[in-house]
Amino acid sequence: MSSTAVWGLAVSVFVAALVEMVEALTIVLAMGVTRGWKSALAGVVAAIVALSAFTAATGYALTTWLPRASLQLVVGILLLIFGLQWLRKAILRSSGRKALHDEALVYEKETKAAAAAGSEVRFGLDWFSFVVSFKGVFLEGVEVVFIVITFGLNAGNMPVAILGAAAAFVVVLLAAVVVHAPLTRVPENTLKFCVGLLLATFGTFWSIGGLGSLTPSHEGLEWSGSDLALLPILAGWLLVCAVLIRVLKVRPAPPTAVSAAAATEGRPRP
Repeated sequence: MSSTAVWGLAVSVFVAALVEMVEALTIVLAMGVTRGWKSALAGVVAAIVALSAFTAATGYALTTWLPRASLQLVVGILLLIFGLQWLRKAILRSSGRKALHDEALVYEKETKAAAAAGSEVRFGLDWFSFVVSFKGVFLEGVEVVFIVITFGLNAGNMPVAILGAAAAFVVVLLAAVVVHAPLTRVPENTLKFCVGLLLATFGTFWSIGGLGSLTPSHEGLEWSGSDLALLPILAGWLLVCAVLIRVLKVRPAPPTAVSAAAATEGRPRP
């Protein structure tokens, strides 16, 4: 891999994992603060064990069942689907047609739900806190695992993908220890936009390269410029997003005659 592809792989995995881990952290914090840390942390540990098994099974299946070119095509299409979903939400948020993601509101909602939930103890654990923490970490973690495996296998560099995710985990964990609160200062909406762009870029790159699996030779297609082709693909997606945001931008409604008259009534006469 060229240095451009290595850095692109590391940054893509790091940013994607960072966003997902921030959201998982908010859920665990709400459960731990409201209902106690024992059950919340037990849910986290159980989710990590389940994610480890899921990672091993998924990685084995992909590497065993699919040849190289077919792997590129399948994973590229999946990344495009994920990336376009992220970009759709980011475009709607940037154009004012969807509310921005607010980690503080999510934390408030989770704490209220935790406070209102009944008390049920199973295996010595607060079951509500355990289940919510488990689901939060597992569901967010599945996306991280998917990105790590698909990026790492397709790029032929699993160590870089794993290091990117591990770095995100360390950053979020250290920030949580220092702040002791949801990481509301993380520019999550901007990061999600960046992740969507990167997923769509790599998805386009790999899916088109994987089209060679449909030819008689079953060999992957080569891009002109090799990994450097990622840069114009990224620029193309960025241009498409900028145009869509401009087209969908919500304009402030013009003042009506009644509201204009009401505004002038309160002004002092010259």
